Amino acid sequence: MHPVVSDTGTDNKYRKSCKQEEERQSKNKSSFSGISSNMWWRNLKAVLGQSFNLEGIISSVQVVTKERHLAIPHITVRDISWIDWVELERRGFRGVIFDKDNTLTAPYSLALWPPLNPSLERCRSVFDGNVAIFSNSAGLYQYDIDGSKAAAIEKSLGIRVIRHGTKKPAGTAEEIETDFGYDTSLLVMVGDRHFTDIVYGNRNGFLTILTEPISLSVEPFIVKQVRKMETFLVNHWCRRGLKPRDHNLLLEAMECVKDPSTM
Repeated sequence: MHPVVSDTGTDNKYRKSCKQEEERQSKNKSSFSGISSNMWWRNLKAVLGQSFNLEGIISSVQVVTKERHLAIPHITVRDISWIDWVELERRGFRGVIFDKDNTLTAPYSLALWPPLNPSLERCRSVFDGNVAIFSNSAGLYQYDIDGSKAAAIEKSLGIRVIRHGTKKPAGTAEEIETDFGYDTSLLVMVGDRHFTDIVYGNRNGFLTILTEPISLSVEPFIVKQVRKMETFLVNHWCRRGLKPRDHNLLLEAMECVKDPSTM
């Protein structure tokens, strides 16, 4: 048996090492907590951002009080199968931008609404692939942070999704013009909402086409109420003679609308 001998120098080094390790672990724990907190906050903001559109509210007030003509589409159809893509291309249009929810798919769905498939394929063929989705959900940086939702839609629908930083109707069309390589006057904006898709399109110089919503069954209650208000106001303004802005490539809108059974 040997007596235990305490080496003061070694003991001090050991205690110092332990203290440094505790500080390191504490620092790592704080960092991890901060990262987790940031991720949680970003995800929460994404969910809230999809449901709450502050820019849209501000824009709606401006439209109702000063810019009512921006909510009036150049063309209104039941769905995209009524659009004559060949005639639009013949008149000089070079690309088409679609909203997604309730324009191409049911809300929150990745699948194209089956009856629309022939028309979408015809559109892609006529415009030689110059077709894209510009949505307030997938592709919006604040909601689709890592682009995974955009990628899933691109895989499902075979149409590219344009990434952007501002929700319609706010923002410019810079991302779209960069993506297509054309001025907005040569592009068509198709969507189902007066105060988002149509206002954004008219404000930025697109030809605008409004479709009826594909399905309202899963649409949030507040969105349904806002949609009803938009439709009521626009119908009222149209009865009083309000018309959309003129577009230099299309003077008579109905020439680009056809019964699907004849196409």
